[in-house]
Amino acid sequence: MHRSWLEVSLGRIAGNFRAVRAMVGQPVAVMPVVKADAYRHGAVAVARALEQAGAQWLAVSNVQEGAVLRDAGIQTRILVMADFLPGSREAFFDYGLTPVLHDLDEVAELEHLAARRAQPTAFHLKIDSGMGRLGVRDAAAPVAAAVQACRTAQLEGLMTHFASAADYGSAQTAEQTRYFFDLLAASGLRPAYIHLSSTIPIAYGRREAWGNMVRPGHAIYGYISPAKGPAPDRELAVTPALTWKTCVLTVKDIPAGAAIGYGAMFRAPKPMRIAILAAGYADGYPHRLSNKGKVLVQGRVCPVIGAVSMDVTTIDVTAVPALRPGDPVTLLGGEVDAQQIARTAGTISYAVLCGISSRVARMFVD
Repeated sequence: MHRSWLEVSLGRIAGNFRAVRAMVGQPVAVMPVVKADAYRHGAVAVARALEQAGAQWLAVSNVQEGAVLRDAGIQTRILVMADFLPGSREAFFDYGLTPVLHDLDEVAELEHLAARRAQPTAFHLKIDSGMGRLGVRDAAAPVAAAVQACRTAQLEGLMTHFASAADYGSAQTAEQTRYFFDLLAASGLRPAYIHLSSTIPIAYGRREAWGNMVRPGHAIYGYISPAKGPAPDRELAVTPALTWKTCVLTVKDIPAGAAIGYGAMFRAPKPMRIAILAAGYADGYPHRLSNKGKVLVQGRVCPVIGAVSMDVTTIDVTAVPALRPGDPVTLLGGEVDAQQIARTAGTISYAVLCGISSRVARMFVD
């Protein structure tokens, strides 16, 4: 029924969540990140699995993502991390979403809205501790004054985000942690939740940066990026939850010297058998894998040859002569995981996962 599809193990996602929860211990809340359609794993199904596994919080990027989860019946707390645009503000109240605010003017605006609606609401405030992106850069006194001026909107969480968490040769994470906690101490604020860390500081045991809540994203889907520099041993083990497969459209024999695909990027050095796969860069299979990628065919690694096209990709199946049209081929999974693909394509594993197109079907398995 499908040319190209994902097989997503909800059991592995739940298991990865439990592994993070066991790693950080009972005093630390775990808020899985399900933005970008749960890194293309399917946000609604993933959120349901996490809710059933005991997650009390989920994190998304924008109001629309949160509304989709609420419309699907998700009851957990949902933190919206990067959206307090004027057109979205009323929706926080309508959908029971918790905003992250990035500016002291936004604190005043949320207080105004909450008072006008006579609807108490909680918010988290993000501190720009050195990422140079979203977040408050004000000193402790004005931050405290803005929060204390609120009557209907109440500060529930204080957070930041690390810029170089995987680089143990850099002092930036330690500097950001110190900046954050110094500001917290100077402000006199006592929010219920303090959160700084996503996957890397969890996995490598940077406990001083956990606070009492962590925000794992990549780890929930089974990936932990390798650390650089003098890093400690990794303490967290997770399992990739997604396999990406496609169908063989046709198989053909070509003579020596035959050109393959756009630009004749590949010429057969000898007689070969090739297969044309029903997935290309419009499906999210990176064009940079042209003449470099690898796929799994009946348990064997086969190379991509020629240019990855919009809708199809060509592979060398000389070593798998029995392949037929309709047979499945694994684009991502097993030894050809997102990190291996990212290394070959010169990108990051996040981009490989999030780049999978919505036209690729999903199947959910245990």
